[in-house]
Amino acid sequence: MSLQNMVYEQLRQQMVRRYFFQRSAAGLGGAALASLLNPQLFSGMPALAANPEVSSAVPPDLSSLGALPGLHHAPKAKRVIWLFMADGPSQLDLFDYKPKMVDWFDKDLPDSIRNGQRITTMTSGQSRFPIAPSVFKFNQHGQNGTYISELLPHLAGVVDDLTIVKTMYTEAINHDPAITFIQTGSELPGRPSLGAWLSYGIGSPNQDLPAFVVLHSKIAAGAQTQALFSRLWGSGFLPTKHQGVALRSNGDPVLYLSNPKGVSSQSRRTMLDGLAELNQQHLQEMGDPEIAARIAQYEMAFRMQTSVPDLVDLKDESKETLEMYGPEVHEPGTFAYNCLLARRLAERGVRFTQIFLRGWDHHGGLPGQIRQLVKSADQPCAALIKDLKQRGMLDDTLVVWGGEFGRTIYSQGTLTKENYGRDHHPRCFTMWFAGGGMKPGTVYGETDDFSYNIVSENQKMHIHDLNATILHLLGINHERLTYRSQGRDFRLTDVEGNVIREILA
Repeated sequence: MSLQNMVYEQLRQQMVRRYFFQRSAAGLGGAALASLLNPQLFSGMPALAANPEVSSAVPPDLSSLGALPGLHHAPKAKRVIWLFMADGPSQLDLFDYKPKMVDWFDKDLPDSIRNGQRITTMTSGQSRFPIAPSVFKFNQHGQNGTYISELLPHLAGVVDDLTIVKTMYTEAINHDPAITFIQTGSELPGRPSLGAWLSYGIGSPNQDLPAFVVLHSKIAAGAQTQALFSRLWGSGFLPTKHQGVALRSNGDPVLYLSNPKGVSSQSRRTMLDGLAELNQQHLQEMGDPEIAARIAQYEMAFRMQTSVPDLVDLKDESKETLEMYGPEVHEPGTFAYNCLLARRLAERGVRFTQIFLRGWDHHGGLPGQIRQLVKSADQPCAALIKDLKQRGMLDDTLVVWGGEFGRTIYSQGTLTKENYGRDHHPRCFTMWFAGGGMKPGTVYGETDDFSYNIVSENQKMHIHDLNATILHLLGINHERLTYRSQGRDFRLTDVEGNVIREILA
């Protein structure tokens, strides 16, 4: 008996009389009721079913390649590259210049500044909270005299292209819930990530590469870091084909991408055709939408056998471009290599690329550790902006830089003039943006002298505001990109979020 006949016979045996009537009663009854309540459920557009309002006031010329029938307004950005600095980079040592803190060295943080804020168990047992000013010098750069740390000389050179937001804040105080929150809009695991929402909502113009690609950068030797879980780029309750595809730095960029020895491309194509036929029969029998996702993923994997090797082959890059990204660009898996790869993915129309760089968790020995990390991070960030700009791509590519929270002004552990640690600080931290409709050369928001609290309530930018603003730049009203799951309509920004228009061009 052939494999196809064996699988079909197994499926046929599952369809016993009791099983058939049980499924038919629920399936046909539910379909009949749904067709009466909402005929659009059968229009083939899941987003319309989840949110009937999407069909109204959609400009006909703003097409979508995903579940949305069209974009809600004219987009400024076509794609996003998110440089995610996992573990909480220190705003005080990079962007948020606080010269008055030099005179506060080793003095206790005033109770009026902390104002009862909860702190982590790592410092809650300390008898005091001694202030640790940054040991690094800050200088003014660009047309507006923006203060940038000496640690970032390359980024300082492109500061006029940056939109720096100093007043980000979050409720999460520990790494995993904070990263989960900024990635998915919820501190609780299980929700779709931003990239998955974009893949579902508007799709991607390149059918040979995933809409959502994840790149992990090598960790610096001796760096303190937290684990990252695949659910951070997962699809949650969305179909699994929208989850991020992580490219590896060793071996095949994607597991099993290459054909095994003795298997030709033609024989693999024949196998996939047979597998697709079996899956299609299974889909008709069972009605499970994940089977359709599986069919699409197999086809994507086949097309990626050609597209991915071309993507990672840097032979066509000029010497000047490679030098711009720095010496580590030649080593797969480094942050420099991944930044260049992100530009190549953007060129190919990939909708959302996320690069993770871990190692910013400096609870002790912060000055020495951050010096090592910025050597790998500074030049590639600046090079990516320059590269996109000289190719005419920065205007419609949104670059996002930042982590899940910042650092406290007070030290964890031993404090000296040259050395200090930090704790997690969710009340205010810094992120920057470039291109994609952001207002360049802008510094938004201000923190107090201790970089502990945000000065003006009107200039706060919450995690939901961040995601709402990113979606807005891509032509999406964040309140109208929804998906019905477990009896309710979910969205990335939950029931909150405002577009921060002051930072838009």
